[in-house]
Amino acid sequence: MALQDTVGFETARERVGGALRALLTSRNGCVGVLILGIIVLVALFADYLPLPSPRQRNLNLKFVPPIWAEGGLSGYWLGTDGQGRDVLARVVYGARTSLIVGLAAVAFSGAIGLVLGLIAGYRGGLLDAMLMRVIDAMLAIPTMLFMLVVALVAGSGMLPLVSVIAVTNWVVYARLVRAEVLHIKEMEFVSAARISGVSQARIILRHILPNTISAFVVVATLNIGSVILAESSLSFLGFGIQPPEVSWGQMLSDGRQSLATSWWVATFPGVALTLTVFSIILIGDWLRDYLDPRMP
Repeated sequence: MALQDTVGFETARERVGGALRALLTSRNGCVGVLILGIIVLVALFADYLPLPSPRQRNLNLKFVPPIWAEGGLSGYWLGTDGQGRDVLARVVYGARTSLIVGLAAVAFSGAIGLVLGLIAGYRGGLLDAMLMRVIDAMLAIPTMLFMLVVALVAGSGMLPLVSVIAVTNWVVYARLVRAEVLHIKEMEFVSAARISGVSQARIILRHILPNTISAFVVVATLNIGSVILAESSLSFLGFGIQPPEVSWGQMLSDGRQSLATSWWVATFPGVALTLTVFSIILIGDWLRDYLDPRMP
């Protein structure tokens, strides 16, 4: 192994060790990672858990209460919904849907915003002015209204839903990255690289991008929670995930009419949604302190 490879490996190991030590000293970070870790593991290994199919109906077992309540049945830990489907199984498989949509939408919109923000911030001029006008126009429209309009055009389903959320969220990353680039490109090390004849592409990739990634990661992490809420909201309104796929928003919509008599149908997916978003906020707050302490 070459000397530079050894040094690089040691540096990476030190960074990982430093991040773990910082995480262990952060109460918010530990709680967030613990909660989200459990949710992710349950979603990943849902097929191996002793649960019935989330689509399996039994009209003879409609609105069975949780196992600890009066009238509860063995095997139905969180009860059943109005079609006799197991609520626990649907909450578990709904976690998979929400996490996939959240990660995919953030990755897609983040990639678009990162590229546009880097180019516009570094080049400036007409491209930058046009990008900012587009961003101003999109930010002037209420986000949920914009997503509903785009969803009507794109249709329902997981892929259209990811596209809808990505189209409406890339502006957040583009504006953030552009602001970072405008600040970084005036620094001395960038000017020195430019004077030395380094190509613009190399300056962006080797000097500017690494210095913008911290703020980008923090905002992207926090935005996963917002995207999961947006997915649940659209599914609740009937524009997101459609049966037979399972979604927490869809479960909330199914249970809202029977909330007074069968509270468990909507309560448990609501609790799962709240815990997921709460854990992501805690992790994002820790990442903000660790990666970018300049952020308020």
